[in-house]
Amino acid sequence: MISLENITLTFPDGDSTVTAVDQVSLTAGPGTVTGITGPSGSGKSSLLAVAATLIKPDSGRVLINDIDVSQMGRAEATLLRRNKIGIVFQQSNLIPSLTAEEQLTVMNELGQKHPRSSRPSATARANELLGSVGLADQRHKRPHQLSGGQRQRVNIARALMNDPSALLVDEPTSALDQERGASIIDLILRLTDELRTSTLLVTHDREQLPRMHSAVHLVDGKIADNSTLDRARSGLQGEGSRH
Repeated sequence: MISLENITLTFPDGDSTVTAVDQVSLTAGPGTVTGITGPSGSGKSSLLAVAATLIKPDSGRVLINDIDVSQMGRAEATLLRRNKIGIVFQQSNLIPSLTAEEQLTVMNELGQKHPRSSRPSATARANELLGSVGLADQRHKRPHQLSGGQRQRVNIARALMNDPSALLVDEPTSALDQERGASIIDLILRLTDELRTSTLLVTHDREQLPRMHSAVHLVDGKIADNSTLDRARSGLQGEGSRH
């Protein structure tokens, strides 16, 4: 589980400060996706950076499996991200010279004293994940040989290499058309359920929010009224029950 409790984050702005996140609380349990939406500049990505331990909040707590990670030192936070957190960035940021399989297996090399001994298991894990995202037959291709949607699937698979407790996803569909974007959301929902990760997903596409287990809407760093989102989800669930 990942839980953010009363997170506040400010940045200096000349002689004053700007509040990017203002007392925000939300939770994603194992096997669930919590969507985060809001206009540009509303604090979505800043909140995700706090959840990822990339930025320390001014106040509040980030709990992963009931451990407060928000005040960890740099080295401890780096180790936590390596072992417990998967991050899917908005851009896939794949290494041009590496195949899809190598994009995943290279994660095994980071910070490891004896990576060679675990290479066979890392390769097996990489191929399993590429199969899960529908790219088993594309594992030897490099980024320029893959479509935008396929590159994003590799990006998602790479984030799952460490079998994370928390999966943090930032605008995964922003560079994709509606059909490919919907398939990426399908994939994240399915893998979250199958792998029992706790997923926070930032998205600009409010049409996808009713498919998620819960959602918050940020405005000026604060959680706004979510009644519209709740009604939309209830309507979608009601339609499903009638079929």
